[in-house]
Amino acid sequence: MPTRAWFPTFLYHEPLQARGLDRFNAELADECRRIREFDAAGRKWSEKNYPGGYTSYASLNRLHEFSSTFAGLERKLTAHVRKFARELDFDLRGREIHMTDFWVNIMPEHAAHSLHLHPNAFMSGTYYVVTPPGCPGLKFEDPRLSRFMAAPPKIANVRPTNKTHITYPAKAGWVLLFESWLRHEVATNRTNEERISVSFNYNWS
Repeated sequence: MPTRAWFPTFLYHEPLQARGLDRFNAELADECRRIREFDAAGRKWSEKNYPGGYTSYASLNRLHEFSSTFAGLERKLTAHVRKFARELDFDLRGREIHMTDFWVNIMPEHAAHSLHLHPNAFMSGTYYVVTPPGCPGLKFEDPRLSRFMAAPPKIANVRPTNKTHITYPAKAGWVLLFESWLRHEVATNRTNEERISVSFNYNWS
């Protein structure tokens, strides 16, 4: 073929485990809500930086060291991260990957999360706990977008591989992994129910 794809951006999307996710997520959702009630500092930070929603990102952001539930979830997520790292052909030079940050996100109606990336990590991700029908997914931006310069717009029926943005639906029980430099956002939650997820970063040392 005269045309080949180079420098692709990979995303990893898989269920956390084969069975037992409904009960696990119900218990995890209860714990996420209890953390919100306990975390006065996080609620205060969220008022300014996460309007309408709650995140423990700036207060309780190492939950795998704080909660046995999150420690167990960390072990399951790490298995997925190791698999994705192998698929990306990373040479870890004999070092181990490890979770550095682990936090809760609760998005009621009207809450949103603007475009951002995750510095000081090599891999990041989200695990979905509660995803009411119609809630927003995670939208990713083509990392080359700022360099397109004089490129013409895309045709109406653009192929998925040539899109400038792609949105992965929020699916309870599923893990979504991406390299930490990839910018992403969550659109406004237009449902009247809470969307609950936990997010995390990994490094290697």
